[in-house]
Amino acid sequence: MKNLSVKNTFWAIIACLLWATAFTGIKVGLKYSAPLSFAGFRFMISGLLLLPFTGKLSNYFLVIKNNYKLIFILSMFSTFIIYSLFYTGISMLDGSLAAILIGSSPLITAIGAHYFMEDDKMNWQKIISLFIGLVGISIIAISRKPWQMNGRAEFFGVILLLTSTTSGTIGNIIVAKNRDVMKPLIFTSAQLFIGGFFILLLSIPIEGFPKIITDIEFYVALIWLAFISASAFAIWFNLLNKPEVKVSDLNLWKFIIPVFGAILAWIILPNENPELYPVIGMFCVAIAIILYNYFNNKNSLLK
Repeated sequence: MKNLSVKNTFWAIIACLLWATAFTGIKVGLKYSAPLSFAGFRFMISGLLLLPFTGKLSNYFLVIKNNYKLIFILSMFSTFIIYSLFYTGISMLDGSLAAILIGSSPLITAIGAHYFMEDDKMNWQKIISLFIGLVGISIIAISRKPWQMNGRAEFFGVILLLTSTTSGTIGNIIVAKNRDVMKPLIFTSAQLFIGGFFILLLSIPIEGFPKIITDIEFYVALIWLAFISASAFAIWFNLLNKPEVKVSDLNLWKFIIPVFGAILAWIILPNENPELYPVIGMFCVAIAIILYNYFNNKNSLLK
């Protein structure tokens, strides 16, 4: 099994660092806006930001016409489902905890890739890594005291975020299994806009029509988050489109998202401070991903 090249690793890290800044931006935006309408506008703007980089507009719509079923399915799993649940879940949790939980993504992705990708199977070393990571997630969940009233709300938020992560895994696998027809920039732009549009539609019966917001802080957060989505998704889909890149290997780099996301939340957001159990859980998840990478490198050298 080939490891990620230096170039692919660099871009994977850049995408993950961009995503790590999202947690703090989301918490800022949610001070002014309901979660679903905020998410809907974010991803619609993201899709539009990529439009100038996709080439001729006629070709853009031709690709969408020829692949509309695939793009629609991708928009459901990679944007609509994942971020509808994510924004609802994160509104129940603090930014650092949400960042840590998203760190379960490489673990869930490894399981999904094992069952749906022929060249991306698990072995006993990977299972050990997964077990350690799941222990970390359990520590985080139990630390929120789900048997208490507030704890139940936060525990429900944990479930929503884990389900959201599973949807993202499915989206990654869809991209990898359709490399032969993928046009990364066009697919990214279209699925972000379509997914965002459906999130906005969903928000109306649940949250009511969006209100006019005049505070500049909200729009700074919205534009930054839209830029993050446009750039990080474009990078990620381009990497998944490469035949030499394994879904599980690429997603290993997401271990830096909870680390940097939590640190940024603790630094920037008021009333968010490091707590013992979430930190322990974070280290368990990070150790799991590091071990996974170590075993993968070791097996590659033995072949």
